[in-house]
Amino acid sequence: MNADPSAVSPQGPVRAAAVAGALFGLTGVAAGAFGAHALKARLDPDALAVFETGARYQLVHALALLGAAWVAQQWPGRAARLSAMLFGAGIVLFSGSLYALALTGVRGLGAITPVGGVLLLLGWLAMAVAATRGR
Repeated sequence: MNADPSAVSPQGPVRAAAVAGALFGLTGVAAGAFGAHALKARLDPDALAVFETGARYQLVHALALLGAAWVAQQWPGRAARLSAMLFGAGIVLFSGSLYALALTGVRGLGAITPVGGVLLLLGWLAMAVAATRGR
């Protein structure tokens, strides 16, 4: 049997967080460019501002996810892994709901945004806990 080395190595979650951070960064830049160029003439200024907020938070938290990968490498443990997961889920819910709201105008999608925001806040808290408890 050939076991997946990432399943037993602590580097697996660290690598996954780094890859996710890089991909969220890539798509965040793409979203920002899409908003600035393709959507500028199609969305009203308020909807465009909502879309741009989603892109900005995605980019900031893509870097936070890379930071979580670094923290997980420096001080491995549950809090460090949790911070990466919270950042990933928070980006999807926060930025994703803002993108969907801006593009569709469905106001109910705005109810998801605070959930994503709370996950982002908890990601920062988990990162602080990981750094505080680290050896």
